[in-house]
Amino acid sequence: MRERFDFEERPAKRAGPRLNVLDLFTALVFLVAVALAGFMLYVFVQPDTVLNPLKPRIPTPFDFPTATITPLQMEATWTPTTIFVTDTGTLAPTITLQPSTTPVSLVPPSKTPLSTATPKAPYAGTVTAIDSTIIHPELGCGWFGIGGSVVDASNAPVLYMTLRLTGSIGGQPVEELTVSGTALDYGQSGFEFELGKAPVASSKLLLLQLFNQAGQQQADDIPIVTYNDCKKNLILVRFKGR
Repeated sequence: MRERFDFEERPAKRAGPRLNVLDLFTALVFLVAVALAGFMLYVFVQPDTVLNPLKPRIPTPFDFPTATITPLQMEATWTPTTIFVTDTGTLAPTITLQPSTTPVSLVPPSKTPLSTATPKAPYAGTVTAIDSTIIHPELGCGWFGIGGSVVDASNAPVLYMTLRLTGSIGGQPVEELTVSGTALDYGQSGFEFELGKAPVASSKLLLLQLFNQAGQQQADDIPIVTYNDCKKNLILVRFKGR
């Protein structure tokens, strides 16, 4: 008798899904994260909740202390005091002086201009008293006068400059003019004024001035001092350009 074997393959039954430990841990972490996020959101929305461990302290801007009013009370035993008023004389009214008017200027004070330096004259003069025998040896002490020369800054002679001598000497008025270059004993630009035959003492009674050909003064006035001395009977004046 032939045995029959059933070799047909029957489909195996599917097993249901199974949860392992890793899946459970992942699910637990997810739930904790969701719960933590919900807690943080709640604390953010309600910062004053008791669940907030870092509860902010918000000061109350209009929190004033309550004033306590204590009514004033009279003493338990109060006795009225009689006040005697004595008539006093009425003082006479005092006169109030009217305020004086103080003038006010709306114009600002003008500034005082600074003094300007006086320009120096083109020439400066030097004065020396010497013995006239240097120029007039033959006259000895029988001559008395003023002489000199005019030179520029490089000591070159300057001709035709006008020299004016004014004042008085020995009680006699003096008013004389000459030009440089007329008394060559003093140099090419020499000049000379003869005042007398004997020296006479005087203190700044004579004034010597220097002018150019246009009549403009070229040096400061030179006051002359003379001496009653034969060793000083020639007043030597030298004008030099600056």
